Amino acid sequence: MRVILKENVDDLGLEGDTLDVSKGYARNYLIPKGFALEATNENIKLMATQRKKIEVRRLQVKGDAEKVRDQLAELTVTISQKVGEEEKLYGSVTTMDISSQLEKQGVDIDRKKLVLEKPIKTLGEFDVAVKLHPEVTGSIKVVVVPEA
Repeated sequence: MRVILKENVDDLGLEGDTLDVSKGYARNYLIPKGFALEATNENIKLMATQRKKIEVRRLQVKGDAEKVRDQLAELTVTISQKVGEEEKLYGSVTTMDISSQLEKQGVDIDRKKLVLEKPIKTLGEFDVAVKLHPEVTGSIKVVVVPEA
């Protein structure tokens, strides 16, 4: 089924893109959630008239993401955790922990944008990737220290 995206959808495409997706995915997820429109002749003409606005918005969002990336490069997040033998953590540091610590520092980043291959389970310094935009990725330095 052919659809036109109304918003950026991770791993699928950007706003204004026309794509072929399975019927079930389009009817049960994309269209009801408002992420896409069915690609009828009327909707294709409508999106063609809005193409310039979409391009301007894409550039503005990308520019904003680059500014946030530059701010994040200067940030260091320190998280204290209980430590057992051999400097292994009792729990682990997850994206939710990092996101809440960033919020305390005044930076609001959704935890879904933080990319951790696996939870952090040891002390030390780690670079955590932040996917701010499909074309812009930043990083944050996370320091895990023992709890006093």
